[in-house]
Amino acid sequence: MAKNGKSQRGLGLTALLAGLLLPASPLQAQEVALAGIFGSKAMLIINGGEPEAVRIGESLEGVKLLSIQGEQATIEIGGQKKLLRIGHYAVNVPSDGKVVLTADARGHFYATGTVNGGSIRFMVDTGATMISIGASDARRLGLDYSRGQKGMAQTANGHVEVSRIWLDTVSIGGITLHQVEAVIHKSDMPMALLGMSFLNRTDMQRVGSTMTLRQRF
Repeated sequence: MAKNGKSQRGLGLTALLAGLLLPASPLQAQEVALAGIFGSKAMLIINGGEPEAVRIGESLEGVKLLSIQGEQATIEIGGQKKLLRIGHYAVNVPSDGKVVLTADARGHFYATGTVNGGSIRFMVDTGATMISIGASDARRLGLDYSRGQKGMAQTANGHVEVSRIWLDTVSIGGITLHQVEAVIHKSDMPMALLGMSFLNRTDMQRVGSTMTLRQRF
């Protein structure tokens, strides 16, 4: 069992997530990134943890490495096969109306989700009134800055021009919300912010280095 930490490869992550994977529950959202490939091993990062070397045929925290082809690896996560390229990630999306996030070394929570069906990476920010999306991410997602209500927003870099819009759908893990208010920045942002226009519609519970969001409406 993951709680006993029998696998040395996953010992660090198992200790961190003990009690959250009971055991390797398919209902918990998982995010897997491919950091590199070394021969028959792939360096996998699971839920923002430290990179772990996994051999073909082996599993780590419920993620199995099936094969390696050049700079790509095929994994099995949540009963589905996914092809990963170096620097890219895959998400196992549950359907139970919740998502469990793990903080990074600096205490920040990150979540991979979709906006109107397009993939996007968020940083959870309870100080942000709304979801905030930078210009390049907005263009990639097909969001039109010119169509929203114009205004100004205060950021760490000063005041910036923004456009207030409504997003048709925002999905993270097992949570899907419709008609979520957001602002598009006229300039780029380091990362999109998951603000209170989304978080207010969930129950947030933080225990240690984990945060659980449960959909309310």
